[in-house]
Amino acid sequence: MHVHAAPAGQGPGEKRTSRVLWISMLATLVYVALTLAAGLRAHSLALLSEAGHNMSDFLALALSFVAVYFQTRPPTQRKTFGYQRAGVLAAFLNAATLLLISLWIGVEAVHRLSAPVVVQPRLMMWVAAAGVLMNGVIACLLWGVARDVNMRSAFIHMAGDTLSTAAVIAGGAGILLTGQNWIDPVLSIVIAALILWSSIDIVRETLNILLEGTPRGLSLSQIRAGMEAVEGVLNVHDLHVWSLGSQSHALACHVTIDDIPPSESNCILLKINALAKEKFHIHHTTVQFEHANCEVVDGCVVPISEMAAASGHDHHGHSHSHAGHSH
Repeated sequence: MHVHAAPAGQGPGEKRTSRVLWISMLATLVYVALTLAAGLRAHSLALLSEAGHNMSDFLALALSFVAVYFQTRPPTQRKTFGYQRAGVLAAFLNAATLLLISLWIGVEAVHRLSAPVVVQPRLMMWVAAAGVLMNGVIACLLWGVARDVNMRSAFIHMAGDTLSTAAVIAGGAGILLTGQNWIDPVLSIVIAALILWSSIDIVRETLNILLEGTPRGLSLSQIRAGMEAVEGVLNVHDLHVWSLGSQSHALACHVTIDDIPPSESNCILLKINALAKEKFHIHHTTVQFEHANCEVVDGCVVPISEMAAASGHDHHGHSHSHAGHSH
């Protein structure tokens, strides 16, 4: 086993990301308190749902902040790939929380439709306007650092908040002009649907990574065909491709080649690794070479020709396959 340690500490990109997340967390927490107080005073379910949504955003930003810290920690003897999936796990928890919140908002909105409550549209609009400004600024900041699924989930949180808060302004205007209080719960259902839509894709992507599925955008058949097109490769099997993190992929496979010296097979290995890196953006590969016309006898790889030659003797020859690693 080989452990390749990454430099400890945060680089300039990670420091900027952490700073953006820290500022976003403070601003979101202040807005949650403002929205909650205003929602209770205005009897607005839309504002209360916004408070709940923004509280989930605060937790999402906090999770992302912690994940960024863990992702910068180097590999160890016990965590040989480091903590690359910390951000993926944070994104999954963020999206799963949003799914639950959207269901809660939907249930409360249906209840409000059957028992309407008088709301204060002007207060709704003023608070929502402040939310559009704050969430919009945060979303723009997060967009600048949204390089992986962790930060993309945080960005979707805040972008969704900006749109849903703008919808609260429209709803408040509608109530002010028509006096129809049912607009508030209907608006809440629209917000819940928006939250649900923005979360499902993140849940699917993160679950695929956590369950070590084939990374999105990569095809095993295309990878196999590309590798088998390399000169000297006879067959590719036991091919596995998975994600270490949202931007880091790994590959392991068995490659059948002719019974040639290791010095010659190394050229094939270099071509395979170059193909994986340049065409498929896979930087961590483990390639196990197997020789053609060989069989496994007593746990050893033995060429068939040697088996025939040694059939009358008390011993047999060994031809060991070897693996190539690229990190």
